[in-house]
Amino acid sequence: MSRCAECKGKGLCGRPKCPIVSRFHASRSIRAADTYMGEAPSVFVGSRGFPRMSAGPLLTGEPDSPKEWLRRRYSIDDIVGVRARTIRGSGDLASVQDAIHEVALSSVPVDVEARFNRPVRFDLSFDGTLAPVGMKGSLKDIAVLDNAKTERPVDRVTSDNDLRAADAVRVLYSEGIDEHRITQLLSAGLLGVTRHAVPTRWAITAVDDMLGVGLRAQISCAPPLDIIQLFTAELFSNRIIALLIPGEWRFEMIEQWEKQSIWSPEAETIIVDGEKGAKRGYSPIAGAYYSARLGIAEYLAQIGRSARVLVIRRIRSDYWAPLGTWVIREAVRGAMHGQPENFESLDAGIERTCQIMGSRQWLQHSTLIQEIRTQKTLFDFSLKL
Repeated sequence: MSRCAECKGKGLCGRPKCPIVSRFHASRSIRAADTYMGEAPSVFVGSRGFPRMSAGPLLTGEPDSPKEWLRRRYSIDDIVGVRARTIRGSGDLASVQDAIHEVALSSVPVDVEARFNRPVRFDLSFDGTLAPVGMKGSLKDIAVLDNAKTERPVDRVTSDNDLRAADAVRVLYSEGIDEHRITQLLSAGLLGVTRHAVPTRWAITAVDDMLGVGLRAQISCAPPLDIIQLFTAELFSNRIIALLIPGEWRFEMIEQWEKQSIWSPEAETIIVDGEKGAKRGYSPIAGAYYSARLGIAEYLAQIGRSARVLVIRRIRSDYWAPLGTWVIREAVRGAMHGQPENFESLDAGIERTCQIMGSRQWLQHSTLIQEIRTQKTLFDFSLKL
């Protein structure tokens, strides 16, 4: 018998909140309707049925930007509440293409008028890559009532049909367009030479990957860091530890889900992945790997240094509702903006990491630490490794 079926929200799993019960709490203030008139801040392209996906705008008068959620200091409950009231309009891609282009191009929400085939239904689900969405409605028709307000770099790049998608993503990023906006443009099919809509789930990871690969090319030409550094921060019960060790670019991530956390109710779970040079294959850590790598690459590119990097993400049971990989990206950025602890020896950095983690269990899973200890490089002779 499923533990959830046995429990029925009584808390037998030990989690502070039950995601299943929380769906119903979030739906209490939601009234089903078969029409919508208001703002559409972003778009969503589904992955089911690829390449014949469904797509449509996200319909809400509330903010749909992770950076805005952080600026307003929203809690997990606040974000789930906002997203539970958001409607995902869904229609055949061809029938909604013009509408999602207008929504994705605009730097501010546009007003739309939508009619649904039947009243929207509550369908809140949680996912590791995407932020949750609470309502879903099959679109009968949709009209965009505003003209898109488009930033100059976005207008220039989306008008260039000879610019590859990866180059377009990097140009927009260099012009100060944040990854959330870039993901919208890629997902809506507005970037690249051969243009087509991309499922939003894939677009999120693709943008993080493209930006990370571009920054990695800069880092590979930079001189190594001259001291071991440790950065740490926490966001929504996600503890991030980044241990930077002098040397050529190398990246490893360890994800440790505590017992009774959302994806690991019965026992602690540890997942590891890494790269030396180019990344091969899709990471078993999924989108979180590419989000974390981007935050690290941004820091190293900014200071003009290379390093061998170990990132540990520890997820506590208080993280009761997965909000999307943006949490990891922003948690890593928060860590890298903090003041680092400096160490002259690898052992000292490891001991401090163990102290923060509260255990040494992660250490036996790290291939990077084992390689550094057994395969010395020229960079290691100046340090006590």
